[in-house]
Amino acid sequence: MGRVLDEALDLFLGSRCVGCDRPGRMLCSSCRSGLSARAAVAWPTPVPDGLVPPWATESYDGAVRALVVGHKDRGQWGHRRVLGELLAVAVRGAGAGLDPDVPLLLVPVPSRPGAGRQRGYEATSALVRAAASRLRREPDGRRRVVVAPLLVSRGAADQAGLDAGGRAANVSHSMHCPSSVMARVARRWSPAHVVVCDDVLTTGATAREAQRALEAVGLPPVAIAAVAATRRTARQVA
Repeated sequence: MGRVLDEALDLFLGSRCVGCDRPGRMLCSSCRSGLSARAAVAWPTPVPDGLVPPWATESYDGAVRALVVGHKDRGQWGHRRVLGELLAVAVRGAGAGLDPDVPLLLVPVPSRPGAGRQRGYEATSALVRAAASRLRREPDGRRRVVVAPLLVSRGAADQAGLDAGGRAANVSHSMHCPSSVMARVARRWSPAHVVVCDDVLTTGATAREAQRALEAVGLPPVAIAAVAATRRTARQVA
């Protein structure tokens, strides 16, 4: 049945797998089955001062890179489910060993102002919601998982081409948590284990800025969770 579906997709849509370029689904069953089912800590080099443990499921290359770019920049929303499952793996790793009776508060890294309107949707928030949905469906899951878009970006330049120092300077104090939002969260979900979520971990500068903004309002994150980490940050990712 899968082969028939692939042939139909190729015939009517001309789609091809982003991993192996095989005609059919945008991610064929073979490439999908090859994605990692476990995450590991992926420290950047150099590590931003005070960064909490960053977890990633995949290396940012090959099919995973194509999935992220397609979802974020090309409107290929169908990738959200696969990427959300990879993010769920990272969140699961980040939450291992934590009190399961305390909710996990998943905080998406915010887009630059206007980026969401330009794309037509908030890409990272969509992945975090997909990850939360996946975690809630786990048969042995007893922990509450909540998506909390607490952070707002004041604006930063495009990070492409910047080194670690440039990225850190670019995003410095670019995020904040509105007090009204913070008050609602404090009333409803305190205490909670806060996990900052993003699609890709590069130098850790953006994650560290998100961590700083949350710490400033009394919500210190316990970890970072990402779909993937770039090769220079993925030394420990299996």
